[in-house]
Amino acid sequence: MSKEKVLTKKDLRKAAWRWLISISTFNYETQLAPSTLFSVYPCLRKMYPNDDDLKKSALNYMKYYNTMPWISPFIIGAALGIEDEGGIASLDAVNDFKVGLMGPIAGIGDTIGWAMIPTIFGSIAASMGMEGNPLGIFLWLSFTVAFLAVRILQYEWGYGMGVNVITKFGKQITVFTEACSVLGLTVVGSLIATVVNLKTGLSFQNGDVVMEVQSLIDGVMPALLPVAAVAVIYYFMKVRKVKMTWMILFIIIASMVGAATGIFAA
Repeated sequence: MSKEKVLTKKDLRKAAWRWLISISTFNYETQLAPSTLFSVYPCLRKMYPNDDDLKKSALNYMKYYNTMPWISPFIIGAALGIEDEGGIASLDAVNDFKVGLMGPIAGIGDTIGWAMIPTIFGSIAASMGMEGNPLGIFLWLSFTVAFLAVRILQYEWGYGMGVNVITKFGKQITVFTEACSVLGLTVVGSLIATVVNLKTGLSFQNGDVVMEVQSLIDGVMPALLPVAAVAVIYYFMKVRKVKMTWMILFIIIASMVGAATGIFAA
């Protein structure tokens, strides 16, 4: 039996801000469950004046939960919507809802929120900065503020939809995730050719004829060296399990040595 909802936009906004400051509350047993409970506790207190019911609901949110933190507010907001309508009898449905969506939503969040959009805006901002255009930093700042607003509003969006999230988007989530993965790989691939600047200064001379190696490479495949460099870095990080910090140090040293010896050119 459904009951009258008690949560307001102010309650959901408060939960959103509490989520932003509690993401680091993490453990290897229940993952993001402590952060989730910290975020929604004021909402649960308002929903359950009875301490016993509050305890049951709080323990329900302490069950295993893990997804992409930037997209998680949408799931938790929808869970709050279900529980605010169904009350204490809906706890099993709330947990099943969270567990069922945390995987697919994580795929969307990792692809779009973590990889694709920051990479695109960050690359554009970096390119503008390299050209001496100060608007690059404001572009990145605008993106950061806009994405922060989206992360806060997700509680309200999810709460408004509740269980309808599954009925409306259940079948489309998998397809959407795969499409975003393909788009993300395409964007990253194009950024390699446009952002990674790697050229060789080697040349060969036969009599009066000077043959530049870079010209030969460009004749075979433009941007071949940036692609090869990214492939080597990916191999060491993915297969050899070399840490990112060591790879960055290697790139800096290799760039300095290559530039000093003429192997690399500006």
